[in-house]
Amino acid sequence: MSAFELVFAVYGLLLGLAIAEVLGGFARALKLKRAAKPVRIGWLTPLLGVVVVLDLTNFWMVAWEAQPQIGANYVTLVAVLAIVGTYYLAASLIFPDEPAEWPDFDDWYDRQNRLVIAGLLAANIGSWIATIALEIVAPIPDEPVGGIGDAIEVLGGFSILILLIALLRIKSRRWNVAALVAIGLLLLVTGTAELF
Repeated sequence: MSAFELVFAVYGLLLGLAIAEVLGGFARALKLKRAAKPVRIGWLTPLLGVVVVLDLTNFWMVAWEAQPQIGANYVTLVAVLAIVGTYYLAASLIFPDEPAEWPDFDDWYDRQNRLVIAGLLAANIGSWIATIALEIVAPIPDEPVGGIGDAIEVLGGFSILILLIALLRIKSRRWNVAALVAIGLLLLVTGTAELF
């Protein structure tokens, strides 16, 4: 087993659990939507779920791209556990555990969104710090730098961080929807930046 396979086993397990948490929330919500006493799901909670899944997917790709740089040591495993654990905690707060008790999911979103957004912000900042640390400690020799794809990733990443910070302050539901849609689109663009 290589060093990367050891680290990625922990990484993949926790990321998979985080994604399963979000998808399970979607499934519970859809079941309730068709129940005898349906709930109002709205836009906010599902959009937040989509943003988290897209962010988790991007994070998974970051790990894959850092494969030659990742070593199997205690510091790496703790860093992975901290970042992915934060994602898991954020993912577990998106949907209510007892959806039937929340007839309007927008009300749930209003109570939980700042915790989820703060978790995403912390995980993204942790990921950036880890990526920079890997570039310093274990740079990839002869790696081309500075293409349009790299510029898209950096500008998109900073834009996502700014929007996440803004979401911590925004109270309007309409502006929350707009910011979540913008973050989702930016995640799609930055996730496919290597195509450019």
